[in-house]
Amino acid sequence: MNRDLERLQPYPFEKLNALKAQVSAPTDRAHIALSIGEPKHEPPAFVLQSLSDNLNRVVNYPSTKGLPELRETIAQWLTRRFKLNPGSVDAERHVLPVNGTREALFAFAQAVIDRTQNPLVVSPNPFYQIYEGAAFLAGADPYFLNCERENDYLPDFDSVPADVWQRCQLLFLCSPGNPTGTVVDTATLKKLIALADQYDFVIASDECYSELYFDEEQPPVGLLQACAELGRDDYRRCVVFHSLSKRSNLPGLRSGFVAGDAEVMEKFLLYRTYHGCAMPVTNQLASIAAWNDEAHVKANRDAYRAKFDAVLKILDGIVDVERPDASFYLWAKTGNMSDVEFAQRLFAEQNITVLPGRYIAREANGVNPGENHVRMALVATVEECVEAAERIKQFVTQQSS
Repeated sequence: MNRDLERLQPYPFEKLNALKAQVSAPTDRAHIALSIGEPKHEPPAFVLQSLSDNLNRVVNYPSTKGLPELRETIAQWLTRRFKLNPGSVDAERHVLPVNGTREALFAFAQAVIDRTQNPLVVSPNPFYQIYEGAAFLAGADPYFLNCERENDYLPDFDSVPADVWQRCQLLFLCSPGNPTGTVVDTATLKKLIALADQYDFVIASDECYSELYFDEEQPPVGLLQACAELGRDDYRRCVVFHSLSKRSNLPGLRSGFVAGDAEVMEKFLLYRTYHGCAMPVTNQLASIAAWNDEAHVKANRDAYRAKFDAVLKILDGIVDVERPDASFYLWAKTGNMSDVEFAQRLFAEQNITVLPGRYIAREANGVNPGENHVRMALVATVEECVEAAERIKQFVTQQSS
């Protein structure tokens, strides 16, 4: 067996299930899950109709590169959304559809990393655990940058030693962040692009929460947008990952895309051709419909905005938590109680599931930045989120009395 498999930790939800198994939840109140970032809003009806209308396309083998019309739709969406120069995103050379960003992020590391060069993969901490697993199974070591409140929950890139950048082959960004919801600004992106040029590494920007934001006048900036402002229409060393899961409430469609540096994408396509991960034609056609419509995405943001407003009003002065820049997560501090104890007791006393922060972080520089935090995903209905907030308020108040 591949020895690198032994380096993998249990997935966060395996740890959470084991933690919850030690206690029993009250039976007099319904369970509310705030742990998994699985959207619960209704998917767009026109996308479901497209799936139904095109079921007969299951008779066709899909190509790894995807339908030209899907790649063109994605290129046009990127250009509109991130104010890119018209024609700078070449659907033939810069875009690949993927079966969700999870598999693509993992596969990308396998294609990019040269394991013979003692490689490092630099990652935010806390982080989406795929980043770590992808690094391990590509033969690299992860190097974690702690995201703490003192630094606005952003990695301190200025603190990274030159020898780390010299070994870095891949930098994972997550903006808006999971779990913090923090957005990396344009100046920082430009600084990272300069570092990628200097030290010759690839930036993989996970932007799957980019369409869940609060200020309609200030959508989160993207890595390709920073490239465009620098006049880098070749998007050299820069690749972005986007998904319909959060944007369009279609997690089960497993549809996203990777876009950026044409030379990198050419090699990534070669890898994927052998990997055997083409998106079914039926799903590709439904994806075209989703990427071409913004009305349902705006309605989705409105629904999340209403939930954040209601929940934060209830928790104000009770829980140490702030509205994030974007995403659908609250990254709440647990006060004098550890995150693990908080999550376990909240389940045992209130039948609410949240995710302990340490489960999605690693110790780095003597600190696990996820400790004494819990992640709450406001994915349930507004009524359930309000009910959960009221129960959390009751739980915290009882502990402090």
